[in-house]
Amino acid sequence: MRIKKEITISIPTVFKCLREKARYKVLYGGRGGGKSWAMAMTLLIMGTQKRLRILCTREMQNSIQDSVHKLLRDQINALNMESFYTVTKTQILGKNGTEFIFKGLLHDPAKIKSTEGVDICWVEEAEKISQQSWDFLIPTIRKTGSEIWVSFNPYLETDPTYKKFIKAPPPNCIVKKVNNYDNKHFPQELQEEMEYLREVDYDLYLHIWEGQCKTASDAQIFRDKFVIENFSINKVAKELKVQDLAFYYGLDWGFAQDPTAVLRCCVIGYDLYIDYEAGDTQVELDHTHKLIDKIPKAKDHTIRADCARPESISFVKRQGYKIVGVEKWGGSVEDGIEFIRSFRKVHIHSRCKEVANEFVKYSYKIDRVTGDILPIVIDANNHYIDALRYALAPMIKQKTNIMVIQRPNILG
Repeated sequence: MRIKKEITISIPTVFKCLREKARYKVLYGGRGGGKSWAMAMTLLIMGTQKRLRILCTREMQNSIQDSVHKLLRDQINALNMESFYTVTKTQILGKNGTEFIFKGLLHDPAKIKSTEGVDICWVEEAEKISQQSWDFLIPTIRKTGSEIWVSFNPYLETDPTYKKFIKAPPPNCIVKKVNNYDNKHFPQELQEEMEYLREVDYDLYLHIWEGQCKTASDAQIFRDKFVIENFSINKVAKELKVQDLAFYYGLDWGFAQDPTAVLRCCVIGYDLYIDYEAGDTQVELDHTHKLIDKIPKAKDHTIRADCARPESISFVKRQGYKIVGVEKWGGSVEDGIEFIRSFRKVHIHSRCKEVANEFVKYSYKIDRVTGDILPIVIDANNHYIDALRYALAPMIKQKTNIMVIQRPNILG
């Protein structure tokens, strides 16, 4: 039985991996990427071409309404496959003997174990699957050439599914991260919700829409201290009646896989604004100017960089840039953090994605035994933040362990 000739089905390139041969096929990411839609469509098409037994499962399925039954039924209607598939309350049957069955892992382990001859097992909402369920399911899907398809939105890095398929994928496993920008049918309503969340809660935005694991915790150094938004710095200054707008430029040198990072910021009243960034890994010294030039008017201003690379500073200076080294002292990192946190709010322009990522991930160490947050800054996710500290260095002075903060443009 074939699908009607006049039907043309186009599946985005990112999902073409579903037609490749592999024991495991894993699609993960944020909401709106079309992962479940693509798996449902592909399975329905494959089911018309060959007799298949397809088990659709998840951790909890109290009723058929909890399954992907409705999603498959809707896809059958959208693809005009009603003449091929018969949809019942508990199954979907093809004229060639293809069969979709639906079972929950937590409450139906015995029924799943007795389900013989499964060609493809589709595990939906797999972020909720326990280690016990995986240990039970995988050896149950044992037919020669059988496959396990996995779709999920990540929750925690410690979840069994994330550890099994993302951190340490098994052999013969295809893994694809899929987000809304891979879905040409991503609706405008969700686009607006996504952009709103990006501005008001960037950490939650990364989790829901970019498919990153949740990271919010008291160990995050800049938690609740920053916002991601679109803004015009000149417009902000005009609205707040700031006459002399001063920009500050910072640069952190890259090393091996660490990026060379450049940014621009300014202080208006009690708020800090970061409106441009540039960076890349493995940047040769004689190409550093290409990054610097991505920041507006960088050649006209003083750029402050880590003093640990005097030869690099000297080289860039000979290229016509006003670059100086920033001296460091014991506790300079902590003093810089305290200074940045002293602002009422840090505004990060939405185009500064790397700065925003670091503000989310920059953290204190956590004691592995007690769970206590330690006063030790983890030396990671800090390249753009280091550049920010260098840019702000003239406003931070140390005097007998007392930090004196000098703020320009303080409003009365």
